[in-house]
Amino acid sequence: MASLRDLGLSEYEARAYRALLNTGPTTAKELSRASDVPMGRIYDVLNSIEQYNLVRSQTASRPKKYVAVEPSTALDRLLNDKKRELEEKAEQYESIVDDLASELDAADPVEEQFWTAAVGPEETVDLLLERLAAADERIVMVLADPVPERDMHAVSEEMHAQIEDALDRGVSVDVLMTREMVDSLSPKVGERYRNVLQTREDYDVRTNDDVTGSFNLIDSVEVCIQVPNPLSSGDAFGMIDLKDPEFAAKVHSEFAPRWEEAEPLVLDASS
Repeated sequence: MASLRDLGLSEYEARAYRALLNTGPTTAKELSRASDVPMGRIYDVLNSIEQYNLVRSQTASRPKKYVAVEPSTALDRLLNDKKRELEEKAEQYESIVDDLASELDAADPVEEQFWTAAVGPEETVDLLLERLAAADERIVMVLADPVPERDMHAVSEEMHAQIEDALDRGVSVDVLMTREMVDSLSPKVGERYRNVLQTREDYDVRTNDDVTGSFNLIDSVEVCIQVPNPLSSGDAFGMIDLKDPEFAAKVHSEFAPRWEEAEPLVLDASS
């Protein structure tokens, strides 16, 4: 059950405010009895909820009297306070992330061979997006197998958003697709390509139906290979991520001639 404590009030503060709603204008002594807040704490509690702007005081009276602000106003004020706190926290965390990013990026990358794998549509997409985000210089994407069917359109848009981020970082991106893959993309992806990505100098998309399998080359040292599900042609089984410059070079040598033979992708407004 929701409580005023969920919005930041202490138990005594919540009791005092609720009691004031029932008593109407009252003194601290009377409020202490009505709320079961000890007399030794009641003035601190009243000062606190007054700072929250949940009560108003009548200083001209002797003894001083207090009255509760209307609940709708009080809740709005508590909510706004919480929103400000969250915004301040978010700014603090963003600053911490910026500081840590500079510190952690200073470490030398691991050069030895390393591989990992993801199994299942969700995990496959998450691994791919992670590796695209790690690119520093160049991404080569070859797309012939279906995108995992977690949500074809959502996945396509997530990948395009990651590609835009990479381009903004100065990473060049080459994409080689079959026409079938082009036709499977959502209208929103096509619109983003026409209006945003197609004009980027470091972004090039071509089509060639003489392509099998789907893989990604990251910075000429890392290969992400999509593994199709043998039991379902419309889904992925998983992805293997292999960091090996020698193997990446061999993969690129197979990619290069097909790239040269491919046709630039041009989408009209109806695509």
